[in-house]
Amino acid sequence: MLRLIKPVTWFPPMWAYLCGVVSSGVSPSGQWFFVILGVVLAGPIVCGMSQAANDWCDRHVDAINEPDRPIPSGRIPGRWGLYIALAMTVLGLAVGYQLGPWGFGATILAVAAAWAYSAEPFRAKKSGIWGPGLCGLAYETLPWITGAAVVAAGAPTAQNILIAVLYGLGAHGIMTLNDFKAIEGDRQMGLRSLPVVLGADRAARVACWVMAIPQVVVIGLLFFWDKPFHALGVTVLLAVQVAAMRVLLRDPEGKTPWYQGVGILCYISGMMIAAVALRSIGG
Repeated sequence: MLRLIKPVTWFPPMWAYLCGVVSSGVSPSGQWFFVILGVVLAGPIVCGMSQAANDWCDRHVDAINEPDRPIPSGRIPGRWGLYIALAMTVLGLAVGYQLGPWGFGATILAVAAAWAYSAEPFRAKKSGIWGPGLCGLAYETLPWITGAAVVAAGAPTAQNILIAVLYGLGAHGIMTLNDFKAIEGDRQMGLRSLPVVLGADRAARVACWVMAIPQVVVIGLLFFWDKPFHALGVTVLLAVQVAAMRVLLRDPEGKTPWYQGVGILCYISGMMIAAVALRSIGG
């Protein structure tokens, strides 16, 4: 089962949800049930459902890229992959309902995004622009805003939404790098990911710019909001990412797994620094 839903993919939305909780400025004391429920919903349930749906809808491509996975390999036979994805969709909606209007509304959006990414007629993953963009917003922006809204029992501040959107846009670059592992299968099946359309070198450069520019904007906003120490913290982490990007660009296909372990850790660490800064901004 763990091999089916790839636990490593749980972490980004879980982390983003926690960033939202922190950035809300509201103490979670007395609300730990909703915090934990939201983390589980964002990770194992909705993210797991998204992975199962993608494995089913993209089983022919993944049979080339990741032939050891249960659904693409046929070890889960017939239409059982689809049934698993549908069952997890229902579970996700049921759990999301427990989080109130904001949590339930966000769950509906997350489920819709998961199916729109993988399934026809939308199948956003066919595009190297819309696919990673949808994933970035669904993995980072949506859970961040949800965490803030659930704990605060109301709409997040405008500053909170802005920072969440910026980090979601930057995640487009992270998702583009994730497509490097599937270049051959995507090319054979006609999926126009950026590594297929632009080639590995140019796609890696685009991904680096897309990851860096939103963080520069975040740094500027934190200075503007009189949070210089938090801005400097994000600046240091961005500088480490830039150094790692220089290594990545020497061999994009070979170094992408390494960068995903180094650069992305700095990216999400910057998210939490920004979330801490937001606790005393707005209101």
